[in-house]
Amino acid sequence: MPKKRILIMGAAGRDFHNFNTVFRGNRSCEVVAFTATQIPNIAGRKYPAKLAGSAYPRGIRIYPESDLPALIRKLRVDEVVFSYSDVSNNYVMDKASLVMALGADFTVLGGSRTMIPSKVPVIAVVAVRTGSGKSQTSRRVCTYLRSRGKRVVAVRHPMPYGDLVKQRVQRYATLADLVKYRCTVEEMEEYEPHIVEGTIIYAGVDYEAILRQAEKEADVIVWDGGNNDMSFYRADLTITVVDPHRPGHELTYYPGETNVRLADVIVVNKVDSASRENVATVIANVGSINPDATIIQANSAITVDDESLLRGKNVLVIEDGPTLTHGEMQFGAGTIAAKMFGARAIIDPRPYAVNSIAATYAKYPRTGTVLPAMGYGEEQVRDLEMTIDRVPCDTVVIGTPIDLRRVLKIAKPSVRVSYALEELTKPDIPAVLDEFLKRPGHRRSSGSSRRAR
Repeated sequence: MPKKRILIMGAAGRDFHNFNTVFRGNRSCEVVAFTATQIPNIAGRKYPAKLAGSAYPRGIRIYPESDLPALIRKLRVDEVVFSYSDVSNNYVMDKASLVMALGADFTVLGGSRTMIPSKVPVIAVVAVRTGSGKSQTSRRVCTYLRSRGKRVVAVRHPMPYGDLVKQRVQRYATLADLVKYRCTVEEMEEYEPHIVEGTIIYAGVDYEAILRQAEKEADVIVWDGGNNDMSFYRADLTITVVDPHRPGHELTYYPGETNVRLADVIVVNKVDSASRENVATVIANVGSINPDATIIQANSAITVDDESLLRGKNVLVIEDGPTLTHGEMQFGAGTIAAKMFGARAIIDPRPYAVNSIAATYAKYPRTGTVLPAMGYGEEQVRDLEMTIDRVPCDTVVIGTPIDLRRVLKIAKPSVRVSYALEELTKPDIPAVLDEFLKRPGHRRSSGSSRRAR
């Protein structure tokens, strides 16, 4: 029989993982193309032959997602596999309708085919949306496990924006490794906090190869998810973070709803800055589809390094880029800090944006009066610096996961905002992890595997 012709819709992460786990070496299928969205500078590249395998001696070309209809016709595509995250359920079905109208099948892949089993216990930290607080939750998990004498390795969801062959398996143990691997701002925001706290972190492209290397130095592996994607590894404990600033999204976003259904523990984060009504709505929603999950309410506790630079000042707020763009948030920790510590006004940076930053606002017009910390390459970093310099403000508020002053030239007075998970209810993260550590080998028993409801 002729091979089924597959096109994988992606965003330089889940798409490569789905190829590696399901299609690489699959003799019944041929992947004829990838498409790319969400992340700049991905389309126009190739998934290289050295990673794709012997069946793809020329690699696999990556096209802009806007070319999808033409590609289905030109490449005689039989099946389109949707392989990226942090989009609404309606968005996914809109894509399905387009694909099916063009005559191809539309597929999403489940965990049984894509979650790789590990030789050591795995704790997965995932979320319902980008910017919910996965990173601070995963760091809380790693820190506590280390305090119990466990060797902990974090594995981060992929961000392969450079040379994919060189990025196949990356190990970060020191800040010098960030330079070694020529990390973007987005990568540093995820890796640096783990390194500073003493956790070794892996990332890259080939997540089975990453897992096999990480297993050699870990008693427990913590999957630190990206966007609202599912874990790439089969988890013995799944912790899902939900965001009461976006109530209802826990039921309406892909694959965040899946993560709610898979959760053993649900962390309702940002209780300190959300309304009681929104917190109650989120708790009721997650309970309606996963009543057995343990619910932990938590603050995202905010501190700043110099309050005096905020009080009565006109400020520019810089927030995490993906949270504002495809995460659809109009504010973050920087905005909350500015209001908490008495800033006079938050200056709208949009009129002063240049080049790729202006293009980001055009692509995501719902972004609020804050500056997304876009830094996917040297040119975009320069555009970000130029935009900051043009905004007429007294103080720059840095609400990103790392101190941008290390990687950007910021001439104006600036304030760094920090935030950490602070549980309010019992059981808390330590109590959950203590129970986890009591399990034989810290593994989920064969008869108690979490099933979706």
